[in-house]
This record gives sequence, structure tokens and C-alpha cells, in this order.
Amino acid sequence: MQQTTIIPVDYKSLYEGSLVQIEQLKLQLAQLQKMVFGSRHERFIPDSAAVVQQMALGLQAEAVGERTVTTQEVTVTKTNIKVEKKAHPGRMALPAGLPREVIVIEPKEDVSNLTKIGEEITEQLDVTPSKFFVRRYVRNKYALPQGEGVVIGKLPWQPIDKCMAGPGLLAQVIIDKYVDHLPLYRQEQRFSRVGITLAPSTLCNWKGSVCNLITPLYDALVKEVLQTNYLHVDETPIKVLDQDKAGTTHRGYFWVYHNSHQKIVIFDYRKGRDREGPLKILKNFIGHLQADGYQVYEDFEDSSGITLLHCMAHARRKFSEALDNDKARSEYVLQHMQQLYAIEQQARDKKMSFDEIYQLRQQQAIPILEHLGKWMKESYVQVTPKSSIGKALAAEL
Repeated sequence: MQQTTIIPVDYKSLYEGSLVQIEQLKLQLAQLQKMVFGSRHERFIPDSAAVVQQMALGLQAEAVGERTVTTQEVTVTKTNIKVEKKAHPGRMALPAGLPREVIVIEPKEDVSNLTKIGEEITEQLDVTPSKFFVRRYVRNKYALPQGEGVVIGKLPWQPIDKCMAGPGLLAQVIIDKYVDHLPLYRQEQRFSRVGITLAPSTLCNWKGSVCNLITPLYDALVKEVLQTNYLHVDETPIKVLDQDKAGTTHRGYFWVYHNSHQKIVIFDYRKGRDREGPLKILKNFIGHLQADGYQVYEDFEDSSGITLLHCMAHARRKFSEALDNDKARSEYVLQHMQQLYAIEQQARDKKMSFDEIYQLRQQQAIPILEHLGKWMKESYVQVTPKSSIGKALAAEL
């Protein structure tokens, strides 16, 4: 006789697990739709009257329970500010250093017996299209007496040995590509319009050779960027043409290091996203390093001389993505972050010094951050850890 074993099923756990999975799938779908069809900015405009009132009241409003928000009446005063119109400065003065082509225009009338009492001057900015020319070096050869050989003048030093392009053309190709963002194939088309045919591979070789020439300038830039005590770093993927397989690409990474004081930046290309790149670049760096939550940057947290800072924008993004999951809690965090951004805007508007910004943050930003930290700890135990709002809160604790 066959024996039947009955296995108890916890339908409640299965049901709750299914709800969590459904919420996760809905969130993934919303994020994919935003990536494909939505705007790339993450502007937050609260549509809840309660949240708007919270923003006006500062830290007095608290989120209570699962989705309850405290509200109070707010009086809004509208003030009309009269802005005085500035006088038009007139036409921009053309640079005095530009060469002038003077054209004198006389009246049609006979002025031989008239007295000149003045003149009116009108200046017009114009340009002569670029003209290509050929620089021909003629080196005379002379025979030495008694068949001792031949003497000939040496060519001047050239940026690229045995290259048909002169220094001016090479500089123009590099400036057009990296300063004016004109791709090489468009430059090729421009050359062809004046009867000059250049293969794409030729332009690529010129570009690579010139980049090798300016390597000392890049090394000097790296040294200057790292001479600061405050550095931003981030990495971004880029498709790179594969030299081994024509028409295919592989993923590379640009590691970007930004000197916030001098507003200068360097790009360090790496084939991968591992720690090798930043460890090499930052081996002698001392100061504050601001980055996102990528694990590689955590290695610098225990480094001597480096203080790791995290990015508020990345923390904010998680709550922006969690709006569809838990609107009340997400909006509560976002509106407090808006207050933090308002403090930074105030510092920029008033052009405060570093010391003044520090004092402003201590007085106004610290209380907001301390309040948010306490609120997040209390809220985290009330949400599902695997939900988007749970992950957003966990990332900040």
C-alpha cells in the first residue's frame, strides 16, 4: 500500500513573497520606461499639499506610522518685485588687435570744393575661409671636391617624421576634433570639398601621433589636478572600436578626476572598471575624495591621508526611483534634500568663502542631516528590506 506524505504549505509567506516580487518587477518596469522614454533629469516637484507644507515648515513636520504625514496651515505671502530695466550696452566693440581693411566711401556728388566736417565709421566683422597651401622645401645639393661626397641642407624638425602634414594642419585637426568636437570623417568631407583627398586611416594616424607628442602636457595636467585637497572622481563606460575585429566594439572606461578648486579635469582611460586605475592615479593624493557608492572607492576609506566622501546626488536618486513604491516616505526625504540644495544655492548666490560656507552648513545643514538620519533609522524597521524604499534607506544607514 502506497503511503502519502502531506507537506504543509505556508500560503501566507508565499502570498507576501509574491507581493514583494510584483513590486520589484513593477519598479524595474518603471525604471526601464524612464530610461527609454523619460527625461534624464531628476527634478523633484512634490504634488502633495502635505509635503509642500512640510517644506515650508522645515523640520517641524514628521512622518508618522506607515504613510501618515503631519500637516499644518501655511501662510504664503506673494511679493511683487519691480525689476529695473538695464540700459542696453550697445553693439559689442570689436577687438582692437584685429587687422582692419579700410574702405573709404565718397558721396556721388562733387566734393572737390567742399570742406570735410567729419566722418561716420561702421565696422563689420568678416572672415576669409581657410586656404590650404603647400610649403615646398628646396634643398640644393653640392658635390664636394675630389669626389668626397655630397652636402645638402637639413630639413627643419617636423612633428611627425616623413609626414605630408605641416604643424599648422596637424594642430587644426586636433583642435577641430577635441575642442570643437568635429569628428574626423567630417573633417575628411571638408578637405574633399577643396579637392584634397585624405583616407580616414591617415587622419587617425595623424591624431594618434600628435597625442603622443603632447603626452608631457597631459602628465603636467595630471600633476596639477592632483595638487588639491578636494577631488571628485567617477567612471563612465565608452564604446571602443576593436582593432582586431573590424566593425566591432568593446567596452572601455574613462575615469574622470575633477579638481573642484581650479575647475580642471583629467580623463584616464582604462580597459576595465577595477581598482587598478584609481590606485595608480591616487597613490600620492592626500585630501578629501568624493565619489559614488561603487565598491572600488571603499578601498580608500582606510587609506592614510584620504577622507572618503559620498555624493548626495546618488543618495537622492534612490529615493527618486522609490517614489512609485512608497510615495510618502520618498517625498519626505526628497523635500529635505531640497532644503540642503537650497542652502548650497544660498552660498553660491552670496559668493561665500570656504569658511563662510562651512559655518552656514554647520548652522543649517547639520540639523537637517541629523533629523534625516534619525528618521531613516526609525522608518527602516517599518518597510520591507527588499523593496526599493527599503534599499534606499539601507544605503544611507
